[in-house]
Amino acid sequence: MNLSGQNFIAGNESALGQNSFHAVAAATGEILPTEFHMATPAEIHDATEQAAVARPLGLEDRAALLEAIAEEIEALGDELLDRAHIESALPLPRLTGERGRTCGQLRLFATSLRSGLGQEVITDAALPDRQPVPRPEIRRVLVPIGPVAVFGASNFPLAFSVAGGDTASALASGCPVIVKAHPLHPGTSELVARAIYRAIARVGVDARIFSMVHGAAETGATLAESPDLRAIAFTGSLKAGMALVKTSQNRPTPIPVFAEMGSINPVFLLPNALAARGEALAAGYAESLTMGVGQFCTNPGVIIGIASPALDEFTKAVTMKLNAVNLAPMLSGAIKSNFEAGVETLLASAGPELTSGSGCRFFRVTATEFAKHHALREECFGPAGLLVECQSEEELLEVAEIFEGQLTVTIQLDAADADLARRLRPIATGFAGRVVYNGFPTGVEVGHAMQHGGPFPASSDSRFTSVGTQAIYRFLRPVAIQNEPSYL
Repeated sequence: MNLSGQNFIAGNESALGQNSFHAVAAATGEILPTEFHMATPAEIHDATEQAAVARPLGLEDRAALLEAIAEEIEALGDELLDRAHIESALPLPRLTGERGRTCGQLRLFATSLRSGLGQEVITDAALPDRQPVPRPEIRRVLVPIGPVAVFGASNFPLAFSVAGGDTASALASGCPVIVKAHPLHPGTSELVARAIYRAIARVGVDARIFSMVHGAAETGATLAESPDLRAIAFTGSLKAGMALVKTSQNRPTPIPVFAEMGSINPVFLLPNALAARGEALAAGYAESLTMGVGQFCTNPGVIIGIASPALDEFTKAVTMKLNAVNLAPMLSGAIKSNFEAGVETLLASAGPELTSGSGCRFFRVTATEFAKHHALREECFGPAGLLVECQSEEELLEVAEIFEGQLTVTIQLDAADADLARRLRPIATGFAGRVVYNGFPTGVEVGHAMQHGGPFPASSDSRFTSVGTQAIYRFLRPVAIQNEPSYL
């Protein structure tokens, strides 16, 4: 398929502006041929205005549309995977799995809608004879919040992008969607946008429920300020997420921003587990740390243990495994530069690194130094790990107390560690959205019980998830219907 490089406004292609850019092959730096047009403020406002007056989607239309989108994405075949591979340098097996996840979550929302997801009704029955004041019937229902802006993520060109979890949950709620495509994979985004419009035509719903625009940070700011917008969904860095939060708060009518942002996802090695299976834990940690070149929001950037010969052996094993890793290219030159700046911060605060030569970076500090330097608790997006050495169980618990909000926390334990784990658990649930036992945090299951979000700065609202069926509740608001006549 030939790419047009245009914006998609309520079903129509548009290229009104003079500013444009080209996609870049992530592995080689080659400039790819299609010219992508950045959306103008007029195009962005047109998209949100059209979304605000789109015909509402009925429940069955929502479910049918989500299934049709999945089918149309799969129908793109290798063309979609090949384009995503060029733009991201992610390996084809990883992208094949990501396509499966994308289509799987679309179908999961469709199935869940038909089973009643998002349709809860709470009723207080009328009490006409109650004294001294009768009670009317009151029903609490959920309604769509309105047009939602979705910001595509850099590290997931399919699953957190044009038809990813944010778009799927917003459409499932009945909300129109305006996607800002990520500039690292605009061609992939256009292919998926066209698939969505084919699905819209098949199901016969209003094309104004979906738009997609290209652009940079200024485009995102203009979109966030659009008067007809009612919510924002974002996955990315703390800096960009907070910029959207501030923009949304400064609007004449503030709107919610559901931002999933930075996280270092600490892993606690409890002593008996470490002594019993240190080598396996080292292998698992190294694999998790370097998965996707460390470019996951659930990357386990910090690992905490108690000083012992077993911890020393663990450190050596992790270092050897990281030195042997053959890293793929990072997603972009800018992400690589930010990673290198993060490594410089680690070097300044944590001292000499343990690894050498592979591109993976691993450091070791005392608990005292970790507590002293806040920079050691900031995300370094990429394959960099920090081991924090404690002198006692009490010091390990003290380290746990200083963490800010995280997406995940992991506890590696054996039965003999139960007493320490019981003390650690309430601390962990206090700062993380997901507590993982005897596993690693990379790999987020798309299901009904998943919580992907945590206290600030991991996300802007810890009450919600951006993964799984419960993500729909970000885009629904309650309305109480009092004493409605039966004939209505």
